[in-house]
Amino acid sequence: MEKKAQLVFIPLPFWSHLIPTIELAKLIAKHDHQRLSITVLLMKSPSMDSKLDSYVQSLASTSDAIITFILLPCNYLSAETNHRTTMTTFVESQKPHVKNAVAKLIGDSESDHQIAGFVVDFMCTSMMDVAKELGLPTYVFSTASAGSVSLVFHLQALHDEHNIDFTEFKNDPRAELVLPSFVNPVPSCVLPDIMRNKTAFSLHIDYFRRIREEAKGILVNTFIELESHAVGSFSGSKFPPIYPVGPIVNLATNDENGSDSTVIKWLDDQPPTSVVFLCFGNLGSFIENQVKEIARAIENSGIRFIWSLRQRRSNDGSAALGSYADDSTDVLPEGFLNRTAGMGKVIGWAPQAAILSHLAIGGFVSHCGWNSTLESLWYGVPIATWPLYGEQQVNAFALVRELGLAVEIKLDYYMVAESENDQMVVSAQEIEAGISRVMEKDSDTRMKVKEISENGKKALMDGGSSYTSLDRLIDDIINNKP
Repeated sequence: MEKKAQLVFIPLPFWSHLIPTIELAKLIAKHDHQRLSITVLLMKSPSMDSKLDSYVQSLASTSDAIITFILLPCNYLSAETNHRTTMTTFVESQKPHVKNAVAKLIGDSESDHQIAGFVVDFMCTSMMDVAKELGLPTYVFSTASAGSVSLVFHLQALHDEHNIDFTEFKNDPRAELVLPSFVNPVPSCVLPDIMRNKTAFSLHIDYFRRIREEAKGILVNTFIELESHAVGSFSGSKFPPIYPVGPIVNLATNDENGSDSTVIKWLDDQPPTSVVFLCFGNLGSFIENQVKEIARAIENSGIRFIWSLRQRRSNDGSAALGSYADDSTDVLPEGFLNRTAGMGKVIGWAPQAAILSHLAIGGFVSHCGWNSTLESLWYGVPIATWPLYGEQQVNAFALVRELGLAVEIKLDYYMVAESENDQMVVSAQEIEAGISRVMEKDSDTRMKVKEISENGKKALMDGGSSYTSLDRLIDDIINNKP
């Protein structure tokens, strides 16, 4: 009897990377459980996020028929303050543990599985060294959009072939780049924040160069109907095969709904599509002046709301990850909570998928993280864009200018400025206008979002574009087992 092909997944231990990677592993395993099995190597996060650590521990103790979880040892200590540098050194420190774990799997003579390759997060590309030592191919999974991945690939090529220093573009906000990734020219003000930092840009260029040269394939959390132009920009022999396998979303569950039942019960009493949801991700926060402008906009709009208000950060943007302060509301305008008591709720951590899936939600003011974007589109909720960091500005640009699936509050906002005095403050008038637009009942944007929502669900069904892409991927894995 032929042995099953076993894939080893190595996710980055951060919420926005870990959750979609686990969901992808489930998707692949269920797609062809007769020929495939999955082992996920779990690394403990260096971010000191206790909630994330608890989640990782719970996965490690999970007994699953189609996925095995292995928690790697963690003896990582670092005095680094730059989170990107920290992540690079952390991943490097885990390579011996990965090699030992996979070598044990390979050496298990009683196993009915044969290791067929690695699937690594694009931030874990140095794990290709381990795969190469063990004679295994590596597939790379991107939790970002096809547009932003294509953009960095093309920037990498321009950097290597023409020695262009893209970090200088931040000094010219009027500059635009014409790239295959998008139909429209890309303004420099929406380029990923890695391009505002030479160290970060250099790291990402190295990642993408290596992926281009060594990866067996690239899995992207998207679907052709959403990003047809961006996916098409990978055509030709300069890239590994691209597999759009999304939308991979964190669907609402009963457990999640129960995590803040008062919010869900409140939504149950609201009319359909009457509530705007404001949430800015695990890391999103604002200075006090900006919080007050948001509050004024919400109050002036007269629209029902749920606002996930993040812990205030210090001027340099630092704060404990994964936590919400008990006193977050003390920066709100005096009397705001009393005046809006009947029209909305200010909460800490939000059960985002459960809220977005509720019929009462009519719009989403979002940081445009790709996972949040896909969740919102899955549930047919239009977005008002307010990007904060990472590649979110590119996502916002694509949603508004390329795809017509969102309305603009801002495209070029960055959460952390050189100093608090330099921090952009979006006015209450701009925010209120964006909220009003995203809540329009019969807008073209809402109709387009509804259509793309239906297309996304069809993409994962038998015969759909992502279903077919998974077929191609699995056939490649099976046919190229070492």
